[in-house]
Amino acid sequence: MILIFGGTTEGRNAVVICEEAGKPFYYSTKSDSQIIKLINGIRVTGDMDEKRMLSFCEEKKIRLIVDAAHPFAEALHQNVTVISKQLTIPVIRYERNYFPRDNNLLWFESYDEVIAFLKRKNINSLLALTGVNSVSKLKPYWQKHTCWVRILDRKESRNIIKKEHFPLDKILYYGQEENETQLFNRLQPEAILIKESGDSGRFNQKVKPALTLKIPILVIKRPILSSSFVCVYGKNGLRKNIEVLLPDFFELRTGYTTGTCATAATKAALIALFTKVGQKSVEIALPEGELINISILSTIFMKDSVSCSVLKDAGDDPDITNGQEIVSTVRLNATHNEVRFLRGKGVGIVTLPGLGLSIGEPAINETPRKMIRQEILKTLHMFQETSGQSLVTGIDVTLSIPKGEELAKKTFNPKLGIVGGISIIGTSGIVKPFSSDAFIASIRREMQVAKALGCEHIVINSGAKSERFLTQEYPMLPNQAFIHYGNFIGETIKTASELGFKQVTMGIMIGKAVKLAEGHLNTHSKKVVVSNDFLLEIAQNINCSTKTRQSIQTMTMTKQLWNIIPESEYVFFARLIEKCYEVCKPLFLNGTLEIIIISEKGDLFR
Repeated sequence: MILIFGGTTEGRNAVVICEEAGKPFYYSTKSDSQIIKLINGIRVTGDMDEKRMLSFCEEKKIRLIVDAAHPFAEALHQNVTVISKQLTIPVIRYERNYFPRDNNLLWFESYDEVIAFLKRKNINSLLALTGVNSVSKLKPYWQKHTCWVRILDRKESRNIIKKEHFPLDKILYYGQEENETQLFNRLQPEAILIKESGDSGRFNQKVKPALTLKIPILVIKRPILSSSFVCVYGKNGLRKNIEVLLPDFFELRTGYTTGTCATAATKAALIALFTKVGQKSVEIALPEGELINISILSTIFMKDSVSCSVLKDAGDDPDITNGQEIVSTVRLNATHNEVRFLRGKGVGIVTLPGLGLSIGEPAINETPRKMIRQEILKTLHMFQETSGQSLVTGIDVTLSIPKGEELAKKTFNPKLGIVGGISIIGTSGIVKPFSSDAFIASIRREMQVAKALGCEHIVINSGAKSERFLTQEYPMLPNQAFIHYGNFIGETIKTASELGFKQVTMGIMIGKAVKLAEGHLNTHSKKVVVSNDFLLEIAQNINCSTKTRQSIQTMTMTKQLWNIIPESEYVFFARLIEKCYEVCKPLFLNGTLEIIIISEKGDLFR
């Protein structure tokens, strides 16, 4: 059983991940002020001191603790540390993203240090944006000086204010009409006190206007947590660590794309090139910004380069590269000032147009290239700051997959014009298992959660890329209303019908749309290959030009359609949607079904 300590944005995210398992877990908050809907989770409220936490963990047979509480909940973190050691329970810390510590701010270890500084500098007015729990800690200051405190407008906070006898005319409430700039201008404090609360604590929203107005900013540093905690920085990292620490909680394991593995190997090689020390693991950012740690399998030092490898783990998805070494060799090159991608053994070379890469280029897709460039730039910046000198910025990155050429024969790469190996791909950086009954069951569970939250309209989509565009189109819908169908379009629509949703919007990329229009409700590449003859028939029926029809006959990738079909013949996409609708509507008779084709740039076709 899992016990989550929440009450924060991170706590909400932890609930979303744990609900995916369809199994019970506990969600604990100090008060009941956070409104959160639980389907499989069990809500626990009230202060968890050491004695109660010990009793609860023993009675409920807790096997894993997720600490997603506020970073300044120091007593709770300490109790978690003690109990986890006493009962040998692993702890995952769902951490916030913090900004680098800016030297323009004044940093303090404690409130006592802050008060001493205020006294020493003769600062007579302070605006504290540190919450109601800081009132007692700042008492020696506000009893003698002007001090405003901003708090949440709730009963518990007002009770603390009353108990401490804090002046009511100096209370400010979150959610007032004025923003930080207006507030700072109105009060004109001599200093502003904030906590190192991270991105979700709106740290920068407080800092930027204060710096603009040249008001000194005092920051209480976040408490140091136990080194025994496993820190994660987002939903994917949380799920991956739950899979490791509690293997029977989720039915299927997630994995990492070849692009993620290549990025980690590249960063490890570049660090080793500068430090002459091999890395056991490295931290990289996924496309959506989440930080994850990837283990490094090997490091080989050569005369002027370093090679590092990562063992690909695709989770429970039958990815052909699962268990393969993804290798990156990094070399500094003073003859240019860019990141140059080179083809190593087992990585394919592009020989036909339509893949978004130039002919002759290694088959490394744009998202992995972007991830790798980003990590290289961050690493260069870090070492330049440390050394104080400018480094060579021309870098050659050679990616290899030792058994890639042999594996490529089992894929559609040769048909697509990728020869000599496989592609380095990945859109989200994460591999979600799309290939078993358990995944279909997880789709149902996600829909059940959406239904329980009162959603009547759901938006089904194939993955992270299409969902990113659709959430912008439907900002009023909650996160739970967006469901990934992977390749299981038929099963997803049937489930939506069985659960009685009134409206289903399906977002679909062009490749899957063509397969669906031809009647294939499972669009996995192992199940079906796109037929150019089918597309040609549509083009002929709507009187597309001879040039368009000839281009369709010779194309190798369906996404080439966006370049082949001129705007004057966009009725082609409307006809494709009609055919998709004809295939899907019999599965969803008692509600409204809408189908949207999404272009590579995010344009929506209805």
